[in-house]
Amino acid sequence: METSLNFHTPPFTHSLRTLVLMVASAAIGGTLQYGYNLAIMNAPTIFIQAFINETFQQRWDIQLLDYQVTLLWTIIVSIFSLGGLAGALIAGPMTIRFGRKNCLLLNNIFLMSGALFALTSRAARSFEMIIISRVLIGINAGISMNVQPMYFGESAPKNLRGAVSLSSAVFTAFGVVLGQVVGLREILGSESCWQYLLASNAIPGFIQLLSLPWFPESPRFLLIDRGDKEACINALRRLRGGEVQSSELDEILQEQDETRGLRPSRPWELLTDRSVRWQLISVVIISSAMQLCGNDSIYVYASYVFKEAGLSNDQIQYVTIGTGTCEFTACIMCVKHVGRRFMLMGGFLLMAIWAIVFTIALLLEHISWMPYLSMACIFTYILSFGMGPAGVTGVLPTEIFNQTARPAAYMVAGSMMWLNLFVVGMIFPFLVSGLREYCFVPFAVVCLSSALYISLFLPETKGKSLSAITQEFHKINFKGHDKIFESQTVYQQGQACLSTAF
Repeated sequence: METSLNFHTPPFTHSLRTLVLMVASAAIGGTLQYGYNLAIMNAPTIFIQAFINETFQQRWDIQLLDYQVTLLWTIIVSIFSLGGLAGALIAGPMTIRFGRKNCLLLNNIFLMSGALFALTSRAARSFEMIIISRVLIGINAGISMNVQPMYFGESAPKNLRGAVSLSSAVFTAFGVVLGQVVGLREILGSESCWQYLLASNAIPGFIQLLSLPWFPESPRFLLIDRGDKEACINALRRLRGGEVQSSELDEILQEQDETRGLRPSRPWELLTDRSVRWQLISVVIISSAMQLCGNDSIYVYASYVFKEAGLSNDQIQYVTIGTGTCEFTACIMCVKHVGRRFMLMGGFLLMAIWAIVFTIALLLEHISWMPYLSMACIFTYILSFGMGPAGVTGVLPTEIFNQTARPAAYMVAGSMMWLNLFVVGMIFPFLVSGLREYCFVPFAVVCLSSALYISLFLPETKGKSLSAITQEFHKINFKGHDKIFESQTVYQQGQACLSTAF
């Protein structure tokens, strides 16, 4: 029978309420910002393009050509990804130095600075300030996309760890919907308010700054990285509603013993470590495919896509809200269902199918009802993305890497995600205008290739301990070797917890 480190046992509802509020506080200034800042850039497209043209005329008396305006607009949109790449690279060292919670709080410095640049850009007649703003906000998103899943995975109890980790994707999708609603012309998407729309991301940041300090740091970080057992127990008491099971503390203590004397891995060290070779390859491929499939670019360039589908300008702003709602609904439905491998493979296969159907619908656009089929394909494409890649990709490094390698793994995964988002963001409008009816064919190829890789090389992680997952990868990493290199297998976080988390 398990013992408790606290004689008082508050109701379970108190424990659950504390955890839910902590998740909401961290996510509202975290992954919600990623989805929100993707979505709000669609509504003011024509207004910011006109602002760029006017700025050039006033400064240098130059009338830009259409392709030049499009190029500058894509730079404004895509520079967000380069900021995200920088954020992903510094997230690992920041979490090690400051901790998970404090890293999220400090991250708001980039957000508030970016919001200030966006707010004052119009008065200063400077589109360069919008570019700086997008870089800073991208850094904020890059840090939060890496730190938040670690914070959640290390703070949640065994039976809720999977659902809490996957909630990052739910808040990302909610951020998309929120950004699309706020971007309506009736709210902040009008010509007179676009600068306020770009700066509105400061509001979730303020909410996080006011609420997150009241919640504890990651218990695992406090004990394993800081060696503060008392602080770890206090954090567990608060997160569990006053009761700390001895088995949970023993698990963290065991991990502390196994990792004692080991410093956190660096990204380049993962590249030379044979024991994590296929884990790293899997993270690189799946993180890249998450962006190369083109789903997130649809939110930024929704107007381009729906114009190709034959919709009028008045209809587009309302139809785009449906795209975010599809992903939000799919993420909620899939939080605790089926296996990771099945979700990823099935999601990519469905996306490939709908991309092919979308291409056929565009080729037959002269038929009166085909634009509606095109629109339906976009919704189902996003729905398929939300059912698999959106939720699982961010959780994967937590499940297949140990405590010392996890920050570096997230740095690699984040770097690949942001680099590929930048590439797709830069080429997407030109892809739509150049390939026209065939614009989704490259995305179909990416989705099919990703599904094939997952079916061949990625083991199922649902219901398995991290040590069991490591052993499955070990068979691939050391294929052809008779000797089992047990010393290569470092104790993985939550060895027993994942068998009950889903």
